This record gives sequence, C-alpha cells and structure tokens, in this order.
Amino acid sequence: MRPLAEGRWRALAVLSVVLVLAMTPWFSASAVVPQLRVLWGLSGGTASWLTIGVQLGFVGGAVLSSFFNLADIVAPHHVVFAGALGATLVNALLLVAGGPATAIALRLATGFFLAAVYPPALKLMATWFVRGRGVALGILVAAISLGSAAPHLINGLGGLDWRVVIVVTSLATLLGAVLVELVVREGPFPFPAAVFDPRQIGGVVRNRAVRLASFGYFGHMWELFAALAWFLPFFADSLREAGRPSGTFAAFATFAFVAAGAPGSWLGGVLADRWGRTRTTALMMAISGTCAILIGLTFGGSPWMLLAVAMVWGFTVAADSAQFSAIVTETASQAYVGTALTLQLAVGFLLTGVTIRLIPYVESTMGWRWAFAFLAPGPLFGSIAMLYLRTLPEAQGIAGGRG
Repeated sequence: MRPLAEGRWRALAVLSVVLVLAMTPWFSASAVVPQLRVLWGLSGGTASWLTIGVQLGFVGGAVLSSFFNLADIVAPHHVVFAGALGATLVNALLLVAGGPATAIALRLATGFFLAAVYPPALKLMATWFVRGRGVALGILVAAISLGSAAPHLINGLGGLDWRVVIVVTSLATLLGAVLVELVVREGPFPFPAAVFDPRQIGGVVRNRAVRLASFGYFGHMWELFAALAWFLPFFADSLREAGRPSGTFAAFATFAFVAAGAPGSWLGGVLADRWGRTRTTALMMAISGTCAILIGLTFGGSPWMLLAVAMVWGFTVAADSAQFSAIVTETASQAYVGTALTLQLAVGFLLTGVTIRLIPYVESTMGWRWAFAFLAPGPLFGSIAMLYLRTLPEAQGIAGGRG
C-alpha cells in the first residue's frame, strides 16, 4: 500500500489557488484581441503573435531551466514565487505598451516567467502525493484551466475594456506569488537531491517511457492552445455569420469553453488513477480530435449547438494534460523529474507556436468550417503513442501498474 501524507489536501487546495491566480496572464492579451486589433490596427497574423509570444517565451524559459536543472536544485516554491513575480510586472507593463512590437516583447517575457510557475508546481505537488498522484495533478491542471479562462470572464464582466483585464490579472498574479512564498512547502515525499548536470537532458530523451509520454503530450499540444487561442474569434465570427450580435456573449462563451477543461482535468485524473493513464489519454484525445473536426460544421448555425460541441471539446482537450506529466514523475530518473517535466513542456509549447500561427492562414484559405480540423492529426498521433506505451514493460510502473 502506497503512503498518504497528512495535510496533502490542504497543500493541493492552496497550490491550486496559487495557479488559478498566477496563470491568469497567459491569455490576458488573447482575451482582448478584438479590442487591440481595433486600437492598434492589427492583422490576424500580427494578433496571433500576442499568444505565440507567450508560447515561445515559455519555451525559452523552460529550456534555460532544463539546462540548469533549476526545478531540481532550487526549492520549487521559491521558483514559482520568482516566476509569478516576474509575470506580474511584465503583464502590467502592457498598459503602457503603446503598440504591437512592445506588446509582443512583453508577451515573450510573460511566457518566460510562467515557465518558472507551471512545471515546478507539478513537481511540488508530486511530493505530497504518491497514491492518487493523477488526481492531484489533474486538479492542478484544472486550476490552470480556470486561471487561463479568467481573462475572458473579466473581459465580459468589465464591459470589454481591455485595461480592466490587464489590471485584474496582474493583481491576481501578484497575490499568487505572495501566497506560494508564504504558505506552500514541499511535501514529505521529496525527490532525491540533484546537482547541476546538463547531460541529464540526454538521459531524459533516451528514456523510452518518458519519450513516448512526451510524444503523446506533443500530439495533445498540437491541438490544445490553438483551440484555446482562436475560439473567441471563431465564435464571434460564427455569431456574425448567423446575423446575431456578439457583444459579451462571445467572451462568456470562450470562458465556458476554456473553463470546461477544469472538470475535464479532474475527471481525467480520476480515470487515469483507476483505469490507467495510457488508456485515459488515448480516449480523451480521440474524442477531442473528433470535436476539432465537428465544431467547424456548426459555424454560422445555432450558437447553442456550437457551444454544446465546444463544451465537449473544452472538457476533453484538457482532460489528459496532467497525465503526461504524471507519467514522467513515475518513469523518469527521480533526481531529475523537474528537468524531464520542463523539457517535455518546452517542446510541447514550441509546437503550439506552429499551430497558433497556422490557424489564421488556414481560416483565410479554407474558412472557419475547416480551420480547426487541421488540428485533428495531433491527437491521433498522441493516441497511437500512448496505446503503444501501454504494450511495453514500462507501463507496469505507471498508475500503480494500471499503465
């Protein structure tokens, strides 16, 4: 019987609140793209860089962190604190950006600092949970989904004033930084101490289970952030196509779509711990990839039908996220789990820059009806990788032998 840590649920609750607060800058600019396109005269391609910048900044921060094994040689709560503090500053500076060039540079910096929030938080929570780790990490990713969705809710409630979104998300991130530094600590099941060793990156790549889990994650990421980044323009254009005013409806619908990932991540964790991580991730990617194809067929029709498909898509597209990380914590060299997680996330986020940039190109040539279908090969590839991992001996070390 695997051990349980006293106080683990309190630690999970506090760190979840931290991530809801600290991850709000991720889509703070994306949530107000319609307003910024008017204010700065942005094209669709230029506007996409407000999201791509975060992704690439995250990759840069993650690669640097991996090279120096930062998440393994510094206490994770200190790393999360520093990252959240930096994200607070650069997000707030959007208020005085004045144009797209400065704004994109600030979005790069935002992603760079958030790379010190997301991966170390996953490792930190793994020190509190051995049994039930899939559920715990699923709840953390649910918190990230809520934090990422929050700017769209603030946008709607704030009457579509982009400055309100930036101010509120900056204050939320600052509160998250203070909370993690004052309240959160490592659990009673720490990973072995590590020393700086860049060669461990090669060890991560050579680990077959970690490599296949990463392939699954890459397929998942091919789909995830392009869907999150472009759903707001898609829904707003669909309303206009149907002759309906968009107003705040599009903002609230986008919040619902992104936030649906929260219960999805929780249920994905429950299923993964009880049914197996490989089967759960393969199933969720199969459903989400199908939704990526189907949702375009609802364009210009009933907004409620579109939203119904979107809720299934939002639920399943995020449901598997945490489980790829959980597999890494179970199969990677235990002294360098933080490095393995960060490297996996870095490559995954690099892929998102490709799909986020290509969606407006596909939309301009083929229309919204088929733009999201371009994302479906990603989850198909990821499902194949996870089902193959299930057949290997390494699967016995995943989810208590459930694979």
